[in-house]
Amino acid sequence: MRAVKRERRSAIAAVLPMYIFTLAFIAGPLVYMLAMSFLVRDERWGITSQMTLRNYLHIFEPVYLETFKQSVRLAVITTAFTALAGYPAGYFMAKLTPVWRGRCMTLLIIPFWTSSLMRMYGWIIMFRANGSLDSILMWLGITVNPLKLLYTYPAVAVGMIYALLPFMIYPVYASAEKMDWDLAEAARDLGASRFKAFLTVSLPLTMPGLYSGIVLTFIPSMGLYFIADILGGNKVVLVGNLIQEQLMRVHDWPFAAALSVILMILTTLFLFLYRKLSHSDKLEGLV
Repeated sequence: MRAVKRERRSAIAAVLPMYIFTLAFIAGPLVYMLAMSFLVRDERWGITSQMTLRNYLHIFEPVYLETFKQSVRLAVITTAFTALAGYPAGYFMAKLTPVWRGRCMTLLIIPFWTSSLMRMYGWIIMFRANGSLDSILMWLGITVNPLKLLYTYPAVAVGMIYALLPFMIYPVYASAEKMDWDLAEAARDLGASRFKAFLTVSLPLTMPGLYSGIVLTFIPSMGLYFIADILGGNKVVLVGNLIQEQLMRVHDWPFAAALSVILMILTTLFLFLYRKLSHSDKLEGLV
């Protein structure tokens, strides 16, 4: 009996720090943000104790709805192009020899050794008028006059894709690396073409990695406001930019909290959809 109590105390002592950390640094800030979203901004500074729904009703104004729409549109575009580029890269990287796998992994890790802000400023040099990209295009004879690519929607999309591409490649690579390649070869032996074997065998087996990559790219692309700031200027405003403006310039903390709650709800719905899709794929695999 004493041994059982001792084991129970040891188990509680082992998980207690995790619960304390979760309550203090995850649940606590979320509850605080949710409570603040129902308060009223003070006319001079800070907040008052008055409760209201005005902050959430304020979000349904056309200008803020357009910001959410633009953020979701950019997230979808970023995720789609990241998947188109990242899935083949991760899939074929898993088929390389161990030496070349290590080299490719190193090339993917090297950009993380520098600040993401510095890497985004590198794209300014590429996209600005008479910049590197303009010089190459005019040298090739594709364009005659300098292009105005900087501070445009495509520039922000390219920056998003560049920043989030490794987060698509790694999950796909991890899923493809664990795949039994003999199953695809068996499909080829039974008469399936290379493309059909990929669609019927390889793609379903690597879908968990693709789903994980979609989650890891879609959710951050909703809030990476610094990329829109650097490459889009004031022409591309995302929800993250709007929250930053309310916090740093307007000092309307309750409205910023309400925007954050809505953004969190959208990402939670996306995670729920991801779980449903991944669960349905597991059931199909069992059948």
